[in-house]
Amino acid sequence: MKRFVVALMSLCLLSFSILAQTERTTRPRVITAPTPREDSSSEPKLKRPPVMIGDTKTSSPTATPTTPSGEVVEEDNEVIKVETNLVTFPVSVLDRDGRFITGLKKEDFQIFENGVEQQIDSFATVEQPFTVILMIDVSPSTAFRIDEIHEAAVTFVDQLRRDDKVIVISFDEKFRVLSPATNNRSVLQNAIRRAEFGDGTSLYDAVDNVINRELSRIEGRKAVVLFTDGVDTTSRRADYQSTVRATEEIDALFYPIRYDTSVEMANRNGGTNYPQRRRGGSGDIVADILAGILGGGNVQIGGGSAGGSREDYEKGKRYLEELARNSGGRKFEANNDLSAAFSGIAEELRRQYSLGYYPETVGQKGERKKIRVRVKRPNLVVRAKDSYIVGTTEKKLAGK
Repeated sequence: MKRFVVALMSLCLLSFSILAQTERTTRPRVITAPTPREDSSSEPKLKRPPVMIGDTKTSSPTATPTTPSGEVVEEDNEVIKVETNLVTFPVSVLDRDGRFITGLKKEDFQIFENGVEQQIDSFATVEQPFTVILMIDVSPSTAFRIDEIHEAAVTFVDQLRRDDKVIVISFDEKFRVLSPATNNRSVLQNAIRRAEFGDGTSLYDAVDNVINRELSRIEGRKAVVLFTDGVDTTSRRADYQSTVRATEEIDALFYPIRYDTSVEMANRNGGTNYPQRRRGGSGDIVADILAGILGGGNVQIGGGSAGGSREDYEKGKRYLEELARNSGGRKFEANNDLSAAFSGIAEELRRQYSLGYYPETVGQKGERKKIRVRVKRPNLVVRAKDSYIVGTTEKKLAGK
């Protein structure tokens, strides 16, 4: 009996235990969600940048920036240039004895545009290497002086420093790049010697090619040394006015070296006309000259238009003077001491100041504006271009 009671009590306890386990597994557990509160703190809720839809570990979100006027932005490795109105140009300062003055500061200069003083916004004085384009006229009229021109060009190259570069170009009716930019003196001398006697004179076309094609590829300081008599006979694309105007739109200096070949050309024709080349003739220069004289007509040897007169040579002289003046360079006569002239050109290119400003009045595209640079010190001479054309080319700071 006693055993029966114990067994019955054990069975009851087991039943209660099973019932409790059943309720624990079947009754849902209720979790009270906390009542949301507004964040009263001033700190941002996000502690890291948000991930955009479609983002992966290897991609990054792209935003469209707001670009202030006149700035440069980079997007996907592509540089977008926003045009500005900064006008820059090189300036040389000399004393009355022709010595170049260094050590001037921005405060020593004044810039005037159409008579109104402008604020100087960029200024540089660092001596940097430069690139010079040698243009060699190999037309018939310079044939008498071609050896002299070769020697002068080689002399100029010898005046430069080792880190200065030179491009050699020859022209007659055609335009030839005899050497790309290099500082290898041997290569340059060989290129100069290859500038051989040709046919016709497309001077204006050659200058146009240099301005619009060659100079645009050169970064930093740059100049053009032009060996010619200034007479054009066969240009078809460019002319006197278009090329002179183009020099106002660039930051390169022109240094024409003028060879007066009028006497030689007059002697070739018996004294009055200054003949130029045309196609045809016997191919023998002496025979063609004699045929022209005996026939009583103008002598025309090779390509080009009829007879070059004294007026043509005077026009050529004016043309070279305008190229130099409008670009801020200088014209030299080949009859003078060219060695001293070349030394001066090389020194001038190395000792220039670069000035720039944003015009108070932008002006209309194509408008010519007069500029004047003044130094606030006595007995100094300033050499710089005196005008520019608005909005026709991108203005870049020389030496940058």
